Amino acid sequence: MGIYKKEWGIETNGQGTYEITSAVVDGLQESTLEDGLCNVFVRHTSCSLILMENADPSAMADLQLYMNQLVPENYSGFTHTYEGADDMPSHIKMVLTTTSENIPFSKGSLELGTWQGVFLWEHRTIPHHRKLVFTYLG
Repeated sequence: MGIYKKEWGIETNGQGTYEITSAVVDGLQESTLEDGLCNVFVRHTSCSLILMENADPSAMADLQLYMNQLVPENYSGFTHTYEGADDMPSHIKMVLTTTSENIPFSKGSLELGTWQGVFLWEHRTIPHHRKLVFTYLG
Protein backbone atom coordinates (compact mmCIF):
# COMPACT_ATOMS: atom_id res chain seq x y z
CA MET A 1 0.00 0.00 0.00
CA GLY A 2 1.25 3.46 -0.89
CA ILE A 3 0.53 6.81 0.70
CA TYR A 4 0.99 10.20 -0.92
CA LYS A 5 0.30 13.50 0.85
CA LYS A 6 0.12 16.93 -0.73
CA GLU A 7 -0.38 20.28 0.98
CA TRP A 8 -2.20 22.84 -1.13
CA GLY A 9 -3.50 26.38 -0.69
CA ILE A 10 -6.16 28.54 -2.27
CA GLU A 11 -6.93 32.25 -2.09
CA THR A 12 -10.63 33.02 -1.72
CA ASN A 13 -12.34 36.27 -2.63
CA GLY A 14 -14.90 35.99 0.14
CA GLN A 15 -18.09 34.03 0.61
CA GLY A 16 -18.82 31.46 -2.08
CA THR A 17 -17.76 28.15 -3.55
CA TYR A 18 -14.46 27.44 -5.25
CA GLU A 19 -14.10 24.30 -7.32
CA ILE A 20 -10.91 22.43 -6.41
CA THR A 21 -11.51 19.20 -8.33
CA SER A 22 -8.61 19.81 -10.71
CA ALA A 23 -6.17 20.31 -7.80
CA VAL A 24 -7.31 17.02 -6.25
CA VAL A 25 -6.89 15.28 -9.63
CA ASP A 26 -3.41 16.81 -10.06
CA GLY A 27 -2.37 15.39 -6.69
CA LEU A 28 -3.70 11.97 -7.66
CA GLN A 29 -1.66 12.03 -10.87
CA GLU A 30 1.45 13.07 -8.91
CA SER A 31 0.89 10.16 -6.52
CA THR A 32 1.04 7.57 -9.34
CA LEU A 33 -1.41 5.45 -7.33
CA GLU A 34 -4.02 3.55 -9.31
CA ASP A 35 -6.73 2.36 -6.91
CA GLY A 36 -7.62 3.56 -3.45
CA LEU A 37 -9.07 6.41 -1.45
CA CYS A 38 -8.41 10.15 -1.46
CA ASN A 39 -9.05 12.27 1.63
CA VAL A 40 -9.33 16.04 1.22
CA PHE A 41 -9.10 18.01 4.47
CA VAL A 42 -9.31 21.77 5.08
CA ARG A 43 -7.45 23.19 8.10
CA HIS A 44 -9.94 25.89 9.10
CA THR A 45 -13.11 26.37 11.15
CA SER A 46 -14.88 28.96 9.01
CA CYS A 47 -14.95 27.24 5.63
CA SER A 48 -15.85 23.71 4.56
CA LEU A 49 -15.68 21.13 1.81
CA ILE A 50 -18.58 19.83 -0.23
CA LEU A 51 -19.26 17.52 -3.15
CA MET A 52 -21.76 19.36 -5.29
CA GLU A 53 -23.10 19.72 -8.80
CA ASN A 54 -20.56 21.48 -10.99
CA ALA A 55 -22.61 21.84 -14.20
CA ASP A 56 -25.17 24.53 -13.37
CA PRO A 57 -24.00 27.55 -11.30
CA SER A 58 -27.58 28.22 -10.16
CA ALA A 59 -27.32 25.15 -7.89
CA MET A 60 -24.47 26.85 -5.99
CA ALA A 61 -26.32 30.16 -5.85
CA ASP A 62 -29.38 28.43 -4.40
CA LEU A 63 -27.22 26.59 -1.86
CA GLN A 64 -25.56 29.84 -0.75
CA LEU A 65 -28.94 31.60 -0.49
CA TYR A 66 -30.44 28.79 1.57
CA MET A 67 -27.49 28.55 3.97
CA ASN A 68 -27.42 32.32 4.51
CA GLN A 69 -31.13 32.25 5.37
CA LEU A 70 -30.63 29.27 7.67
CA VAL A 71 -27.70 30.88 9.51
CA PRO A 72 -28.05 34.67 9.17
CA GLU A 73 -25.43 37.24 10.10
CA ASN A 74 -26.26 39.70 12.88
CA TYR A 75 -28.34 37.16 14.81
CA SER A 76 -28.89 38.85 18.17
CA GLY A 77 -28.21 35.68 20.16
CA PHE A 78 -24.58 35.25 19.02
CA THR A 79 -21.84 36.21 21.45
CA HIS A 80 -18.86 34.98 19.38
CA THR A 81 -18.62 38.04 17.11
CA TYR A 82 -15.03 39.17 17.72
CA GLU A 83 -14.15 39.03 14.00
CA GLY A 84 -17.41 40.52 12.74
CA ALA A 85 -21.00 39.64 11.92
CA ASP A 86 -19.96 36.64 9.80
CA ASP A 87 -17.78 35.10 12.54
CA MET A 88 -20.19 32.76 14.33
CA PRO A 89 -22.33 32.07 11.24
CA SER A 90 -19.17 30.85 9.49
CA HIS A 91 -18.43 28.38 12.26
CA ILE A 92 -22.01 27.08 12.29
CA LYS A 93 -22.01 26.63 8.49
CA MET A 94 -18.76 24.66 8.77
CA VAL A 95 -20.25 22.39 11.45
CA LEU A 96 -23.38 21.80 9.35
CA THR A 97 -21.24 20.70 6.40
CA THR A 98 -17.79 19.10 6.79
CA THR A 99 -14.05 19.76 6.80
CA SER A 100 -13.09 16.59 4.93
CA GLU A 101 -14.28 14.47 2.03
CA ASN A 102 -13.31 10.92 1.07
CA ILE A 103 -13.38 10.05 -2.62
CA PRO A 104 -12.49 6.63 -4.03
CA PHE A 105 -10.29 6.42 -7.10
CA SER A 106 -9.82 3.66 -9.64
CA LYS A 107 -7.37 3.31 -12.53
CA GLY A 108 -5.86 6.66 -11.55
CA SER A 109 -9.16 8.59 -11.76
CA LEU A 110 -11.47 9.95 -9.09
CA GLU A 111 -14.76 8.08 -9.01
CA LEU A 112 -16.92 11.20 -8.98
CA GLY A 113 -20.36 11.17 -10.54
CA THR A 114 -21.01 12.88 -13.87
CA TRP A 115 -22.03 16.21 -12.34
CA GLN A 116 -20.01 16.07 -9.11
CA GLY A 117 -17.18 18.40 -8.24
CA VAL A 118 -15.12 19.01 -5.10
CA PHE A 119 -15.55 22.51 -3.70
CA LEU A 120 -14.11 24.61 -0.93
CA TRP A 121 -17.00 26.59 0.52
CA GLU A 122 -15.79 29.89 1.96
CA HIS A 123 -18.16 31.13 4.65
CA ARG A 124 -16.35 34.37 5.51
CA THR A 125 -17.17 37.59 3.64
CA ILE A 126 -13.57 38.77 3.26
CA PRO A 127 -10.77 37.02 1.32
CA HIS A 128 -8.73 34.33 3.06
CA HIS A 129 -5.83 32.01 2.30
CA ARG A 130 -7.05 28.47 2.95
CA LYS A 131 -4.76 25.48 3.57
CA LEU A 132 -5.77 21.96 2.57
CA VAL A 133 -4.20 18.52 2.77
CA PHE A 134 -4.82 15.84 0.15
CA THR A 135 -3.95 12.30 1.25
CA TYR A 136 -4.04 9.42 -1.23
CA LEU A 137 -4.03 5.81 0.00
CA GLY A 138 -3.70 3.04 -2.54
